[in-house]
Amino acid sequence: MGLSASLILIAVGAILTWAVTADVNGVNVQTVGVILMVVGIAGALISFIFWSSWGGFGGYRRDVVVRDRDQVITR
Repeated sequence: MGLSASLILIAVGAILTWAVTADVNGVNVQTVGVILMVVGIAGALISFIFWSSWGGFGGYRRDVVVRDRDQVITR
């Protein structure tokens, strides 16, 4: 699940929790909203952790060395 899907789940969960006042037999809409928010937050945290491990936050620097015949270029 990506970050955008997590944000959508959080938004839908918040709407179901605080904005919907309908009663449905056998389903508590507020509980479904809380569950969606928790799943969305967990997905966002996992996305941030993996993004950080791939270098998305710049936590570490990688040096790239390109050898082009007579020149050595370090970026």
